[in-house]
Amino acid sequence: MPRSLIVSALLLASLSALSAASAVVLPFSNLSPRNNPGDKNLDWIGESIAETIHDAVSGEGLLVLDRSDRTEAYTRLGIRPYALLTRASVVKIGDELDAHHVVYGSFEVTRQTAPAKSTIVIRARVLDLRRLRQSDELNESGLLEDLASLQNRLCYRTLVELLPDARPDEQSFLAKRTRTRIDALEYYIRGLLAADPAAKHRFFTQAARLDANFSPPCFQLGLYHWEKDAFREAALWFQRVRPTDPHYREANFYLGICKYRIADYAAAEQAFQLVASTVPLNEVYNNLGAAQMRRNPSLALDSFLKALEGDQSDPDYHFNAGYALWKTGSFDVAAERFRAVLDRVPSDEQAASLLGRCLKKEPARPGDARTEGLERIKEQYQEAAFLQLKSIFEKK
Repeated sequence: MPRSLIVSALLLASLSALSAASAVVLPFSNLSPRNNPGDKNLDWIGESIAETIHDAVSGEGLLVLDRSDRTEAYTRLGIRPYALLTRASVVKIGDELDAHHVVYGSFEVTRQTAPAKSTIVIRARVLDLRRLRQSDELNESGLLEDLASLQNRLCYRTLVELLPDARPDEQSFLAKRTRTRIDALEYYIRGLLAADPAAKHRFFTQAARLDANFSPPCFQLGLYHWEKDAFREAALWFQRVRPTDPHYREANFYLGICKYRIADYAAAEQAFQLVASTVPLNEVYNNLGAAQMRRNPSLALDSFLKALEGDQSDPDYHFNAGYALWKTGSFDVAAERFRAVLDRVPSDEQAASLLGRCLKKEPARPGDARTEGLERIKEQYQEAAFLQLKSIFEKK
């Protein structure tokens, strides 16, 4: 994809008219009988179905609203989560969120004396708000312990409705999805729903312990430690995210930053290279350059220039390109980049200092603490808009 399209993708994410979600997946309503006082609350299943469909749809390049957005819409409209929704309510939620499609439905669990024999029926519909057309009911049923497999099959049928001309191959789609233990799935969803960070950590850790092949809780645990600047611990969890996981590239982006922070620059470079090979975002090339800067400044310059080509407005990209140019002795060209930084951020003291060095033709001195390790990294990862734009161009 041409580098100029990266800019378009980021603009797409920032302009409200274009960033309107093409789809929103609502938590499925719980229609299970509640007359058994010993029965656990099953609302988490409705969230699990929605979360699984959300990840599958977004993984195919469609822009899908996050759980927090739809929760806010429920609050604004005074709708109780997991309640059975009328079509009017679904339309109202879709309009509130400016969505093109709404995926919604219900589930019903029938408990048996032997827990392993409990069954579930899932019913889903896809509402196209632009054409005011609703799909036929999509049904999946089976043993409750097979919930993960039932959800995966429902995901594919939902994609058929949303992407009738570009749906993935069913066999390949299902083969990428592991059969997750239901208890691990429950702990993971309860972790997503928990408000207290300690509770989140406890639920995610239990989910990861119960099913070593289930990597979504590993990604969440990586984020938990990342937010605490515990980069070594975060890296261990990000490394456990599987290639088939929808967060795999994002996990490697953060893994690269973790490795950079603990001075494992070769591993950081490898992680950013992996992401850049499929999602050539400006922030990925920028961070790749930062890792390369510690090992080979000439390679770093090429990466920094790719980031700058994608977004000429970002002062950090100008700074990093100028820094790499100065390191390699290209003083005049480096000075242009530092001037560009100061045009955008006049108070940037580092850019002003390095500009002065460029004008004096003063080379970098190895070991000078004042000028070592000044490269700037990005910590926000914006994959969704890029994938959506890529999907549009591939269809054309």
